[in-house]
Amino acid sequence: MKLKTIAIAALLVSALARADELPIAVAANFTAPIKQIAVDFEKDTGHKLVPSFGSTGKFYAQIKGGAPFEILLAADDETPAKLEKEGDGVSGSRFTYAIGKLVLWSKKDGYVDDKGEVLKKNDFQHLSLANPKLAPYGAAGVETLKALGMLDAVQAKFVTAENITQAYQFVATGNAELGFVALSQVLKDGKIAEGSAWVVPRNFYTPIRQDAVILAKGKGKPAAEALMKYLQDDKARAVIKAYGYEF
Repeated sequence: MKLKTIAIAALLVSALARADELPIAVAANFTAPIKQIAVDFEKDTGHKLVPSFGSTGKFYAQIKGGAPFEILLAADDETPAKLEKEGDGVSGSRFTYAIGKLVLWSKKDGYVDDKGEVLKKNDFQHLSLANPKLAPYGAAGVETLKALGMLDAVQAKFVTAENITQAYQFVATGNAELGFVALSQVLKDGKIAEGSAWVVPRNFYTPIRQDAVILAKGKGKPAAEALMKYLQDDKARAVIKAYGYEF
């Protein structure tokens, strides 16, 4: 029994010795899912995620500047591909971990109708969206307005946020009556948790394919490789799907 106990203890020590902290850059729209996934990932692998949240465009600049991230979970597929091409991403590691959905949301019940007609009425003062030059969800919002022929009419009412989290906060705090955010930010148990929303039809904007890539600093790191595999397993995918993403 003593030998068995010693053997088990040795295995636990060995596992802890192999466990690492994994610094990752995460697109702001994916904040809630990755926080939930991180708990299970640490329990199942021993590795601890250390996420930073922000806009994909800013992360690109930080990575090029030598930021210590080992994985990028982007809000698009272009940035990871670009990093891979430029040698800052590990070739062959990239894959689509989620396809995001855009939603027009207001904290007010009944304010946003289920067809987005509120945009055509144009009786609001402020429309929140993430900076379209840095954030794919912001770019999708602009595409949607162009498709509706409403961009010129409402552009002066933009409240431009640094990222999708801030875009959500502008609406949640009443600084904007409505805004374009990620469905994952307003969904709970498969329903809009608060206020009113229009899930924008997919044909109004370019599909938001969100790719993950191992960065140069994560090359050969067991924790980085473990997370990439974990995100493709059923357990993590169930979480991702619960927040309104597709694959």
